Amino acid sequence: MDTRHSGDADFEWAIELNRYSLEFIGLWPKMKETTREKLTANIRVFLLIIMVAFVCVIPCIHSLIRVWGDLMSVADNLQFTLPMVSMIMKLIIMWSKKAALAPLLYMIAKDWLRQKSIKERKIMIRCARIPRMIIICGFVIMFASFILLFILPCFGITMRYITNVTDPGKPLPLQTYYFYDTDASPYFELTFVAQGVTLMVSAMGYTAIDSFFGLLIFHVCGQLETLKGRLTMNSEKNPNFNHVLADVIMDHVRLIRCVKIIESTFTLMLLGLFLYFGTLFCLYGFLLVTIITDGRHLSFVRLSFLVTVLVNIFAHMCLYCVVGECLITQCEGVYQAACEYRWYKLEPKQARNLILLISRANKPLYVTVGKIFPLTMNAFCSLLKTSGGYISVLLARRE
Repeated sequence: MDTRHSGDADFEWAIELNRYSLEFIGLWPKMKETTREKLTANIRVFLLIIMVAFVCVIPCIHSLIRVWGDLMSVADNLQFTLPMVSMIMKLIIMWSKKAALAPLLYMIAKDWLRQKSIKERKIMIRCARIPRMIIICGFVIMFASFILLFILPCFGITMRYITNVTDPGKPLPLQTYYFYDTDASPYFELTFVAQGVTLMVSAMGYTAIDSFFGLLIFHVCGQLETLKGRLTMNSEKNPNFNHVLADVIMDHVRLIRCVKIIESTFTLMLLGLFLYFGTLFCLYGFLLVTIITDGRHLSFVRLSFLVTVLVNIFAHMCLYCVVGECLITQCEGVYQAACEYRWYKLEPKQARNLILLISRANKPLYVTVGKIFPLTMNAFCSLLKTSGGYISVLLARRE
């Protein structure tokens, strides 16, 4: 069997969905890129930022200023404004860090193409399958949300909280205020389509960036699990022990550098997402509690939309925290395997070399949120608890 050909096919399978999505918006990192390709990619990203800003974000903020003071209208506005602002932040950060991420993809390709055992290949495939499933599920939820938000309003079914202030005429899918009359034809139709196209492309990029983060971290987790297996299976009487240990140490150092690059790229993004998720979780809780306690009529379609969006943002935030937790667990596994190695049966020089790995693995690898705290499930649970507490504050303000 041609292992190189198999590795190339496996690598393409592992990254194809992320590559297609990020290439479409011009954010796929490449080691070698012609001037024309680079210019085309930059134009795509720039146009998407302009579309999101002028079609959605600025009109939404303008509408937010007009409805300020009405908590129901503000909550209805922010459920769209915050994701759009978050999307612009993601686009700018990924665009600025695109060149720094290219070597990581080159490293992933080399890991897939090198010779490896059947067990190591299975580990890499298992770790690559998770981000593939994440991006597929994200696209399914995105498509369902698009149908509820843009297709059903064509038949007179809206998902929004409508008032005379926010929508004196024909309601648009997003709560926005433009400097022209959107009720007149064809301005209404053009604005409706522009919002739909912008939100669809933004949702695709939003999901792809989150899944790309999972792709990078899960690959590192797979390599750490492989290192742990090589330490566990290697015998202290192996004549190639020094060579195996040197390879393990070099791979571990390589993965440490990889995690540092990932953290420098996503740390500010994670801070913004934590603030955005906490705020949005409060708003959705406030909306649902208000609708239930006030006895307002809530159609099944609107309830489905609220639940779909809530599940989507919950899954994306949970994805980040689960990935961060997996990274810490795998790093601790390497440290545990190195500590449990029968170093007392090694020669003094070999034991001294093993200390190098133990000293490096003693410091856990993790991605931080704005350089403030590690990305773990404990952080996610604390965020949920804090956000849930602020729902009562909003309810008290309404009264």
